[in-house]
Amino acid sequence: MKRLVGTVLLITACVGLSFAQDKMAPAKSPNTAEAVKQLEHGWSDAMTSGDADKIAQFLADDWVGLGPDGSTLTKQAYIADYKSGKSKTQSFDFGPMTVKVIGNVAIVQGSDTEKSVANGKDSSGKYVWMDVWEKRDGKWVAVRSQNAKVQ
Repeated sequence: MKRLVGTVLLITACVGLSFAQDKMAPAKSPNTAEAVKQLEHGWSDAMTSGDADKIAQFLADDWVGLGPDGSTLTKQAYIADYKSGKSKTQSFDFGPMTVKVIGNVAIVQGSDTEKSVANGKDSSGKYVWMDVWEKRDGKWVAVRSQNAKVQ
């Protein structure tokens, strides 16, 4: 009988802790990952249309990108390259994309095949990349990016 009572108490305590943890965990909208994926698509659409002002809306003012050659690019330089025509994207086809949401940060890993020009040189090919988004003042903005060309 004591064993049965002890088992019931243990189960009750575990269930109680489980419910307490669920209430303490930050609420995550199941739609956050999909919303961030849509932002990725919007960003690529702005790139293929050459709309530098629209591209700028997706990036935080302190955004920094890390290119396949290890170079860094600020938001201002990135936008200037699109405005001047030094960077162009003719086509952008997404591969698999995953999103990990941690509080007000979303990390996106993905791949694409593109026909593009970067810094005046053909940069077409297949890429893998990671973008870090942060929700600031109720709006998701990209704060860091990194890409690598797949040989």
